[in-house]
Amino acid sequence: MAVLHLHLYLTALGCWVTQLSSSLLLPNATELLSPPAGVAAGPLRGEGVPRGRRKRFLSPQDMGVILDYHNQVRAQVSPPAANMEYMVWDERLARAAEAWAARCLWDHGPPELMKYVGQNLSIQSGRYRSVLDMVKSWHQEKQHYSFPQPRECNPRCPSRCSGSVCSHYTQMVWATSSRLGCALGTCANVRVWGSTWRHAILLVCNYAIKGNWLGEAPYKVGRPCSACPPSYGGGCSNNMCFSGVKSNQVSWF
Repeated sequence: MAVLHLHLYLTALGCWVTQLSSSLLLPNATELLSPPAGVAAGPLRGEGVPRGRRKRFLSPQDMGVILDYHNQVRAQVSPPAANMEYMVWDERLARAAEAWAARCLWDHGPPELMKYVGQNLSIQSGRYRSVLDMVKSWHQEKQHYSFPQPRECNPRCPSRCSGSVCSHYTQMVWATSSRLGCALGTCANVRVWGSTWRHAILLVCNYAIKGNWLGEAPYKVGRPCSACPPSYGGGCSNNMCFSGVKSNQVSWF
């Protein structure tokens, strides 16, 4: 039986209206995603899920893998970033991603949310691939992306992508996109480019503040943490702005 694979990615543009939280103490996704004492861990429950469409929930381990991989990529950008913010999990973004994934549509949305949130999508059909593999394919766009030099941004930066798309990678490393929430949907049928894909798995990741602003670079080039927002209080962890950590030598991935 032929094995079918499809990875399709979409990124939305805009800005998020909520304030950043500075309550985290340790840069570790497992701890970030652990439920409070006395609260049982369970799958996220989205609203408006169509009857008869089965969902494949992200486990806390999957969430941690996705989040840690994003932060690893963000910490290792080249040229180095002066204002890269540490990314944390956002429950509201995850719930919105779950509700959208449950619709089993190959499209980004919902439209009213896309005004404020960035979004990457990946869909596969056929042989199972891990959630990490689905996310890694966004990072693979890096090989086609050339970071614009500061002198080229007068004032708008040029888009330098030698491949069909680089916006999924640039959303991953957009400095101010410090919140992430993802979800999976298992779909009996998905219409993709006029064809019907059966037994598909759809991954939706939402980002805030939204990245990929036209004419802007993903981050400021410079010494790591040298241009962090004042809200971080000088905290720095693994080349990223982080509240509550004064050292740039914390090893967590």
